[in-house]
Amino acid sequence: MSATAATDDKKPSPVPPDWLALVREKVEGLRYGVVQLVVHDGRVTQIERTKKTRLPGAHSE
Repeated sequence: MSATAATDDKKPSPVPPDWLALVREKVEGLRYGVVQLVVHDGRVTQIERTKKTRLPGAHSE
């Protein structure tokens, strides 16, 4: 296998994977929070979204 063939395997797909649209959807309406991807065997298998509600004038001490 040549060096060129090895790098060809790593090129990003021109069509975004299905999970990427789901991540965009989760992030779009999120002002504060976390979007976490769970990966098994090199594939995204789960997307978790944690939304935080910020209270006005709340201080952490």
